[in-house]
Amino acid sequence: MSNRESFLTRWLTRAPDWQFAAYTVGASFSTYFCMYAFRKPFAAATYDGFETFVGLDLKTALVISQVIGYTLSKVIGMKVCSELSRAHRALALLVLIIWAQTALVVFAIVPAQWKVPAILLNGLPLGMIWGLVVRYLEGRRLSELVLAGLSCSYIIASGVVKDVGRMWMSAGVSDVWMPAVTGFCFLPLYVVSVWLLDQVPAASAADIASRTERPKMNAADRTRFVSQFGVGLFLLFTVYFFLTAYRDFRDNYGIEIFQALGYADTPGIFTRTEFPVAIGVVLALAVLNVFRNHRHGLIAVYVVMTCGLMLMAGATLMLDAGLLEGRELWWMVLVGLGSYLAYVPFGTALFERLIASTRFRGNAVFAIYIADSVGYTGAIAVQIYRDLFEPDINRFEFFRVFTYAFSLLGVVLLVASCVSFLSKTRRVLNKHESGADF
Repeated sequence: MSNRESFLTRWLTRAPDWQFAAYTVGASFSTYFCMYAFRKPFAAATYDGFETFVGLDLKTALVISQVIGYTLSKVIGMKVCSELSRAHRALALLVLIIWAQTALVVFAIVPAQWKVPAILLNGLPLGMIWGLVVRYLEGRRLSELVLAGLSCSYIIASGVVKDVGRMWMSAGVSDVWMPAVTGFCFLPLYVVSVWLLDQVPAASAADIASRTERPKMNAADRTRFVSQFGVGLFLLFTVYFFLTAYRDFRDNYGIEIFQALGYADTPGIFTRTEFPVAIGVVLALAVLNVFRNHRHGLIAVYVVMTCGLMLMAGATLMLDAGLLEGRELWWMVLVGLGSYLAYVPFGTALFERLIASTRFRGNAVFAIYIADSVGYTGAIAVQIYRDLFEPDINRFEFFRVFTYAFSLLGVVLLVASCVSFLSKTRRVLNKHESGADF
């Protein structure tokens, strides 16, 4: 799927910025939106009536199993996504999704005791797709803008594909076949979207001058990155450990939380709550593109993330004070908006600005994949903790308490990591006082 002779590639090379951004957002959004049809529909079912799995509720076991596969994929992706050449990205994107869909078919047909490992095999390829898509978008003058559009995809997609899954179950499709049927619905669009994404040209000379070149990273480059930014990364990854667990808990157990709030039977409930979240996040992140000074841009990213954590705590205080009585659905919207304002920059603007402001010669995908590996480990740990050590607390109450504990801790750690990284950018600033982009 080479794009070197493509008419679209030649047009995009000469296109005005707004046309390039519109096309790139559309292609990347569609690609990653479709990926969620192979990952999240299974979470729309409760799997009531199935036996527990090694002491865990079956749904918890399925969620954890998929996350384990997804986490392993992130570990593998540290090397694969940071090293894979442009010529092989599109083929890799197709192979990975076919693998995931095959695992969903296996999930449907194998006996109950084999469904947990089948869903692990489904998660194993999917974790690399984000990194491969981001490689097309990073290191550009418009990176924040197009990455904000890409990020909007999984916020909306998670709700939409679960609603599609619930629609199929209402039509008589069983819990176990629903994920595969949903995946087949989105497969043709995914293939077309990958082809369109592969037409995006390489970064221009102006992009490289503004954001630095984003080459492949070998083992020595990866070691140097961790060594140079170790303290700040440790603080960030601690935040991400709990943040991913929080975001995943809300995502995977949304139906149970809605049941506790009295909204479980509301049609299109997931889509209704996720669209306002997506709009809020994409607007906040798009604003980051106005910062030409990368150091100021990095500070702005931290401001957005910190405000997100504060919004989570504030919304929960409003719920407990009775200020949202009769409008509890807005609590799910507000904590979702807050968590995604903190979460999304890890996969987009945060490391993009860090590399641009420090002039580190490497790509953002490696840092993103370290963070994801840590984060999904947290998602597994928190879910196991809840089922084994807090089984008498329903998922809504657990989530509510989790909101308070994490938001307070997260603000402290974010501030500390920001201070650490700013010391690194200050050294670069001293060396490049005349640089317009610093």
